[in-house]
Amino acid sequence: MSKPLKFTNVQRSTFFATVRQRADAYFQENNLSRHANGAMWAKTAFFLGAFVLLYGLIMSNQFGVAAMAGLAAALGAVCAFIGFNVCHDAMHGSFSASKRVNKGLGLIFNLIGASPYVWNITHNVVHHTYTNIAGHDEDIEVAPGLIRLDEQEPVRWIQRFQHWYAFPVYGLASLSWVLRKDYVKFFQPKIGQQVANHPRREYFNLFFYKAIYYVLFIVLPLVVLDITWWQFIIGFVGMHFVEGLVLGLVFQLAHVVEGTAFPLPNEQGDMQEAWAVHQMRTTANFAPDSALASFLCGGLNRQIEHHLFPKVCHIHYPALSQILRTTAQEFDVPYIENQTFLGALQSHRRMLKRLGAEAYEQAQQPRERIAA
Repeated sequence: MSKPLKFTNVQRSTFFATVRQRADAYFQENNLSRHANGAMWAKTAFFLGAFVLLYGLIMSNQFGVAAMAGLAAALGAVCAFIGFNVCHDAMHGSFSASKRVNKGLGLIFNLIGASPYVWNITHNVVHHTYTNIAGHDEDIEVAPGLIRLDEQEPVRWIQRFQHWYAFPVYGLASLSWVLRKDYVKFFQPKIGQQVANHPRREYFNLFFYKAIYYVLFIVLPLVVLDITWWQFIIGFVGMHFVEGLVLGLVFQLAHVVEGTAFPLPNEQGDMQEAWAVHQMRTTANFAPDSALASFLCGGLNRQIEHHLFPKVCHIHYPALSQILRTTAQEFDVPYIENQTFLGALQSHRRMLKRLGAEAYEQAQQPRERIAA
């Protein structure tokens, strides 16, 4: 692992202090809590209700195989939306002022197959601190050697096709999470720069909640449902493919699109800029004016606001975006946006092609000259 990294803010930027002061004033002047409001609780009830309904319909054993496959795919999407809308805010401590409420809602993350404890380290601590920094942000290491997401990774021949196969690979992310990733991350000596010195109870929690998930989504369906083992596998994999694709795309469209940076520290291990400015350079919004995107993605289509204000519930991001945009212009700080989901998707694909096919072609040129 590389040497410890720190942000030194050599320009003495006051951008973050200013934007934070303006955000504080907004909440005070409007007498608003930074946490969930009635609309947020209604959205939470909607997604959790959809989860219970879809799971119940599947387990009722009243539908044919094709309908069950459709219900499983829908359940996968709802699981991703619960992760975005409920668990994500709760695990950041932004859903409620009550730690007990946040912890309780965060535990729902286990029902979509992932460990909230491991997520807190890999995402809340590591990714939010060292965004898009190779060797530090493990969230950009999607499939090392297979998918190249930053210019520091070595170029391999297969990556010239990654703008075609990356999206199906994203669909495997949730399945990997359930069966492999949490265990691998938990038992690594370090996660990012965090030494893996886990409390003893977290060893129990990891296996206990995984066991509950396996019983609910593997054992019970095989026992209760009138399906064959291979039909179960199709449904289970299909559910996770949809879940993984939704999760993967929302992350990639927020950090790996044209305009976002992948900066590196200097030889002393310093990032010579303010942390908040670094976040603005490495993060992008997509479809910011889409009510549907905001509803489904838990505000993560406004990823800039999330990275600057992770302790604020996403229901407030539209108001914060106006403050951030104006302040960024004043301080000549980037504010990267793709106005539509499709535009962001196309931008990400172009990035994949540049980092894969075009990088491979450039890597071959010196060899061709030597051979000539």
